[in-house]
Amino acid sequence: MFHMYLTIAYLYVLVRFVYPLPLSWMSRVLIGLVLLVVSKYHLLSVLFYGNMWSPELPYAVVLILGWLFCSFVLLFVFTLVTDVIRLFVRLIGGRDALNNIGVRLRIGAAVAAASFGGFGVYQAIQVPEVHRVELAIDGLPAELDGFRFVQLSDLHISRLFPEPWVRAVVERTNTLSADLIVITGDFIDGSTEARRADVTPLSHLRAQHGVIGIPGNHEYYFDYAKWEPVLEGLGIRMLTNENEVVEHKSAELTIAGVTDAAATNYGFAGPDLKKALEGVSPSSTTILLSHRPEGAVINEAAGVDAQLSGHTHGGMIKALSVFVANANEGFASRGYDVGKMKLYVSNGTGLWMGFPIRLGVPSEITEFTLRPVR
Repeated sequence: MFHMYLTIAYLYVLVRFVYPLPLSWMSRVLIGLVLLVVSKYHLLSVLFYGNMWSPELPYAVVLILGWLFCSFVLLFVFTLVTDVIRLFVRLIGGRDALNNIGVRLRIGAAVAAASFGGFGVYQAIQVPEVHRVELAIDGLPAELDGFRFVQLSDLHISRLFPEPWVRAVVERTNTLSADLIVITGDFIDGSTEARRADVTPLSHLRAQHGVIGIPGNHEYYFDYAKWEPVLEGLGIRMLTNENEVVEHKSAELTIAGVTDAAATNYGFAGPDLKKALEGVSPSSTTILLSHRPEGAVINEAAGVDAQLSGHTHGGMIKALSVFVANANEGFASRGYDVGKMKLYVSNGTGLWMGFPIRLGVPSEITEFTLRPVR
C-alpha cells in the first residue's frame, strides 16, 4: 500500500504540476523521470538492498536522497493546495486571473517544496535539545520525589544517524547525570554487522540505576534475536514483557516493558501487559515502556501510573500531526492524561532515514522529574 500511495502521488504531480509547465516536452519528460526515481526511492531500496528501511549508501547520498524525497512529498502537498486555490478563484469568476497566476503558483510550489524540504532535513539531523518535563504521579512515595530519568526514543541509528551523531547524543544525555535512562525502542536501522560501530557509543550512557530499554518495530525488521544480545552487551537491560525494580532511597520504582506489535510477524512474542506486570506490587509506582502509544486506556486500567512511548516521531510535520494521531489512537506528541495515568509520547531523538524531516516538531532528549500530585 505504501508504494501504491506514492505512485498515486507521483501521477498527480505529473499531471497537475509537470505537464502544465511552459517548457519543452523534452524538459518535462526529464523532470518527470527525475521525480519518478525520487518517488520510488524506497522501492529501489528494496530492489537493491532487500529492504526499504536502511539502504547502505554513503552519508552524503542518503542525505541528498532524503531531501529529494521530502521535497517530492511537499511538492505533492503544495500542488494539491495550489489546485484548491485555483478552483476557488475559478468559482468566484476569476478565470482571467488564473491565466496570470497559474505558472507562478507552480513555480512557487516547487521553490517552497525544495526550501522547506531542505530546512526540514537540516532540523531532523541535529543533535536534539533537552526537553524537561515534570511528571506528577498520584501516590508517589516521598523518596521518589525529585527522581530524574531520561527517555531516549526512536534513535534510528543508521547511515543518516551514524556514530558521531550517536556519540553526541550520549554526551548530551550524560551531562544530565540522571538517576535512570530508558530507551523506548527503534534503536537502529540496519543489521548488526552494518551498525555495530555506530551503536558502540551507547555503551557509554551513564546513570545511577543504569539503562533500561525495549525493542521497537525496527529491531524486529532486522532480526531482534541478533540485536538483543548486542544491545544487552552495551549495558542496556532489555525488557521483553518483563519488569525491573529500581530501589531508590528505600523506595521501589517498577519499570515494566512490553514488546512491539510487529514482533508476532517475525516469530517473537507480542506485547503482553499481564506478563510484564507479573509480580508487581499494587503499591509500587509503575512506569510502562511501550514503543507505541496505543493501548494506553487498557494500560491505565491495569494500574500503570505512567506510560512512555515513541513511534510517532511527533508527526514530523506539525500540520500532519492530526493524521498521525488518528493512526495512533489519538496520540501523537508529548503529554496526555489518560484517566489517572500519564502518557508521554516522545517526538523521538532521531527518526527513520526514509522520511527525515522535521517542521515544527523538534526531536528531543527528554528529562523527567517525578513529583507527587499536589
